Amino acid sequence: MSAGDLLYLFGHFLVLSLLSVGGAIATAPDMHRLLVHEHGWLSDVQFNESIALAQAAPGPNLLFVALLGWNAAGWGGVAALMSGIMLPSSLLAVGAARLGRRHQDHLAVRAFSAGMAPLTVALLLATAWLIGEPWHQQPAAWALAAGTAAVLWRWRPNPLWLIAVGAVAGALGYV
Repeated sequence: MSAGDLLYLFGHFLVLSLLSVGGAIATAPDMHRLLVHEHGWLSDVQFNESIALAQAAPGPNLLFVALLGWNAAGWGGVAALMSGIMLPSSLLAVGAARLGRRHQDHLAVRAFSAGMAPLTVALLLATAWLIGEPWHQQPAAWALAAGTAAVLWRWRPNPLWLIAVGAVAGALGYV
C-alpha cells in the first residue's frame, strides 16, 4: 500500500470518526464498503474476523479498527486508521462534554441527547446485520444470536461465558 493510500485512509477515517455515534462499530458498514468492496484491501473474512477477534478480546471495542489497519497495511495501516478514527471524535467529545455540562438544562442540549439514542440503536443494528451477513442463511446461528441477546438482557452474565459458548458451538460445527 502506498503512502498516498495511507493518507487517503487517514482522511476517510477522520470523517468516519465524526459519524461514529455509538462508537466506531456503528460505522463498520462504511468501513466494509471502503476496505472490502471499493478497494479490495481486505476480504470479507478478514473484515469479519477483525471485528470478532476485537470483540472477544479484553479492551476497548475500538481495537477492531487497529486490526483492520493491520490486515490492510501493517503498522502503517494501524497508525492511519487509529489516528484517523480517534482524533476528531476525541476532541469533539471533550468539547461537547464541557459545553453540555455548562448548558445541561438548555432545550437544545436535552433534545440533542434524546435524538442520539434511537440513531445509535439503528446504527448498531445495521452493523450487526452486516457482521452477520455470512450466516444469514444459518438458522443455528440465528438461534445462537437470539439466545445470547435474551440471556444478556435477562440475566446480564459476564460476556466471557457467552463468548465461550459461541466458541464451543463454532468448534463443534453448529454455526
